[in-house]
Amino acid sequence: MNDSQEEAVGVLLDALPDLFFAVGEDGTMELWNDAVPEVTGYDEAALRRMTPAEFVPTADDDRVTETIAEALEAGAGTIEAELTTATGERIPYQFSLRPAPDESALAFVGIGRDIAVRKRAERDRDGILNRMRDGFFAVDDEWRITYANEKGEQLLSRAMNRPRETTLEGLHLWEEIPDAVETTFYREYNRAMETGEPVSFEEYFPPLEDWFEVRAFPDDTGLSIYFREITEEQRYRDRLEHREQVLKELHDITADRDASFAEQVQRLLVLGRAEFGTEFGSLSEIVGDKYQFEVVDADDDTIQAGDVVPLEATNCERVASRRETIAWGDVARDAPEETDRAGYTDWGISCYLGGPVYDNDGVYGTFCFYGTDTRADRFSEWEVTLVDLMSRWVSYELQREQITEKLQRQNDRLEQFASIVSHDLRGPLNVLRGRLELAEETGDPSDLAGCFDAVERMEALIDDVLSLSKAGDAIDDIELIGLRECATLAWDAAPTETASLELAADATVPADASRLQQLLENLFRNSVEHGSTGNRTSSGDSVEHGGEDVTVTVGRLEDGFYVEDDGPGIPESERGDVFDSGYTTTADGTGFGLAIVADIADAHGWTLRVAEAESGGARFELTNVGVRDGAADGQRAE
Repeated sequence: MNDSQEEAVGVLLDALPDLFFAVGEDGTMELWNDAVPEVTGYDEAALRRMTPAEFVPTADDDRVTETIAEALEAGAGTIEAELTTATGERIPYQFSLRPAPDESALAFVGIGRDIAVRKRAERDRDGILNRMRDGFFAVDDEWRITYANEKGEQLLSRAMNRPRETTLEGLHLWEEIPDAVETTFYREYNRAMETGEPVSFEEYFPPLEDWFEVRAFPDDTGLSIYFREITEEQRYRDRLEHREQVLKELHDITADRDASFAEQVQRLLVLGRAEFGTEFGSLSEIVGDKYQFEVVDADDDTIQAGDVVPLEATNCERVASRRETIAWGDVARDAPEETDRAGYTDWGISCYLGGPVYDNDGVYGTFCFYGTDTRADRFSEWEVTLVDLMSRWVSYELQREQITEKLQRQNDRLEQFASIVSHDLRGPLNVLRGRLELAEETGDPSDLAGCFDAVERMEALIDDVLSLSKAGDAIDDIELIGLRECATLAWDAAPTETASLELAADATVPADASRLQQLLENLFRNSVEHGSTGNRTSSGDSVEHGGEDVTVTVGRLEDGFYVEDDGPGIPESERGDVFDSGYTTTADGTGFGLAIVADIADAHGWTLRVAEAESGGARFELTNVGVRDGAADGQRAE
């Protein structure tokens, strides 16, 4: 190159806005264009003594030196660094480096371009992206990370198991997260890169144990990836889906008419225990101050159907008294005033969720779930609502069954009454007709005596039918009745001249006073009629009793009372029939006395059974009464 050519080149270089410089073999500046002193503020003397590393902050000088060495070896190199001027100003620059031709005395040449505008744009971009609550990162076509906002850096660092301050740029995405190669993320990102079409999907990312909504946009340089964490949204959707499944199962159980009520309740308890994570679930009936387990689901036999415990020991007493669903994830935390119950102190019941169950008479009992393990959290509204749904269905079924049973009893009574009218009343009516016709023919007044007997028979049948029609009606007025006083009144009203009454114990019975008296009257009448007239046989024949008067005893049971006599008793083979309407072993009996007793007991919710007294006589036991010690105090039973 001649002098004129060199001069022309120099003019061109000086006209460049970019910095141009050449470095000699000793590492100092040899040549530069006019832009170098104008930008750096250093004069010619200073520039000749300076090395390229002296134009950058001390923190970057090693990096600059390494980049120069790599450029000399590779034939080219680029580095971004802040150019420090003579006045201390720092200006972002990008330097492109190339080795000098072998024939020159220079080591390398460089061009520096001011990138302050670009850096400001990047900072603005970073500010915007970093303010995003979602993640964003970009990779080149070789899957090396070129950018990540703060949320992206946070999540990628977690996935890579790297410290948060690690520089991610330049790292290979799949080499750093090898577990992701088998995921949807890997397949979808590659599909976007190969097809040039954007992709979007929602997926669980195992390395982070979170769900993400992802969108990936390919371009000529690689892939830009936007991802939003949706774990809570997904959990919410999962909860909704799970609850829909639970409600469907609940519907399937309650709609299964091939299953018995007990089987349906059992399946509801299994469903509830699985949903609430409790050890026990039960449907229980409250009878007086007793709590009886009707249906139970548990992992062991600690509690079984038929078990009876004091009501005051259970949390269910509060459910029944307040008529509201109660949810205590931790009894000591949520209801410390309840920790003195035996259920907590002796049985360790520390977690409880239960609702009231109603029948047509009021609170029947509870439908509840409980366990010895406490919950860190409280029961959710969903869990409380689910128990409410279950307990209401159980209540509905109990009420429906009671109504069905009542209608069935009414239908049975109608059939009985029809039978009585068509058969039992027809007999004495025919006798009456025949006697009247005979009296009319003969004019003998003695023939009218049989008419009066037939009329009395018909009156007795009509009276018993009327009593039977009312005996099973629902009882609305319950009082605390003294058993001794009521038995005395019933004894005086019954034909008992040939018998004696013993009152073995005093007690108070919650009952309808008139119907309790009627029940006792019928039992006394049965004992006197069958105990004094002779021993019954299976054929209905009788043998003489020896002329002895029968003694009837009224006594107390643990949860009820009994009426027994010292007569001949009832053969075991006949005990299942004695409460049937029309069943009798005497010629003048209507067969409705004990049927009326059974209906009155059923209307009160009592259990009636016939047994043998120690003397061999008949013994009628009534239990589930809620009987109490002592005489009546005039209170109304609640």
